[in-house]
Amino acid sequence: MRILFLLIFLTTSSKILGQTVKGVDTHEHNKNEIGVSISPAYFVNEEVWTFAMHIHYTRIIPKTKFGIGASFERIVLDPKHSTFGLVFAYYPIEKLSFALSPGLTFEDADSTAFFALHLEATYGFEVGNFHVGPAFEFAYDPNDYHLSLGIHVGYGF
Repeated sequence: MRILFLLIFLTTSSKILGQTVKGVDTHEHNKNEIGVSISPAYFVNEEVWTFAMHIHYTRIIPKTKFGIGASFERIVLDPKHSTFGLVFAYYPIEKLSFALSPGLTFEDADSTAFFALHLEATYGFEVGNFHVGPAFEFAYDPNDYHLSLGIHVGYGF
């Protein structure tokens, strides 16, 4: 819960800062992004480490700092599952992005779908049309929640 409050605080703070400092963000974001994050993930209730891969596509809404798209996450070690979701992204400043992704999780051991919610923050250093940097994710579903800190690589076009 503390992480959720931290993400809300960071989003709000960056929005206020962006309004008070003129001309800071002159960078124009690409209209589309395909991104991949890989990271170790820690399932809090099960107290187990695993490995996560997250893929998303985001389309920037013209003349805004918002984007919308789709995502897929795969937990490849126990507890194995796949999550499909929508992505709502916010780009408060040039290199920072926040994403909210509600979706459905399918456990490998059970065919029932569960509601899931992923929150992700990334910071990217540009290398041509690519940006590379750290990614932090908090993911919730009714069975457990997990935290991950890894690397995000995005391709903008």
